[in-house]
Amino acid sequence: MSKTVQNVKNSLKFKAQVKEGLLSVRVGVKKYTLPTSVRILSNGSHIFLSFTATSELFKVTNGALEAMSPKEDATEAFNALNPGKRRGRRRAQADVPKELSDALKHIPTGYKLVIDKDGTPRLAKRRHRKPRAK
Repeated sequence: MSKTVQNVKNSLKFKAQVKEGLLSVRVGVKKYTLPTSVRILSNGSHIFLSFTATSELFKVTNGALEAMSPKEDATEAFNALNPGKRRGRRRAQADVPKELSDALKHIPTGYKLVIDKDGTPRLAKRRHRKPRAK
């Protein structure tokens, strides 16, 4: 499904992070920072800028910024700039060798694998703790 530039701008407007003092103007040799807040999202190929009154979607072409026309297909820009929602904790995926996972499946219910002080592995009964009364 294709998205128009205006749809993408409306969708990204409140997903972008607000940055203060991002814009500056050079007058002669003096550089002035403009007191504006800007919402910005960027990656290697697209930049989304949103000011209080307006927003613009740019495409990076050969190292130059090119404003995207309102009728242009912006699906690629939306997919590149739309931040995903983070849900829950992210856990690291462990690469467990097949032999080890097969061996761990053979541990009987109610037991666990422990390693003694001298480094030898053995099976030990699990402790079943009762919940504390409040």
